[in-house]
Amino acid sequence: MKPRDLIARVGGPSVLGKALGVKHSTPILWKEIPAHHCPVIEREFGIPREELRPDLFRREAAE
Repeated sequence: MKPRDLIARVGGPSVLGKALGVKHSTPILWKEIPAHHCPVIEREFGIPREELRPDLFRREAAE
């Protein structure tokens, strides 16, 4: 997912920044979503980390 898509989905850069404890302008500057923020975004907004960064996270297959 691109940072601009995430920002739009959660309701704006201020909402995202507040949830992550960063300035509201920080997410606007991202070229990609930082991996260390994915667990918080997943918890706060219900967006799976696999969707945020499919290049780093893979959905585990049900056994």
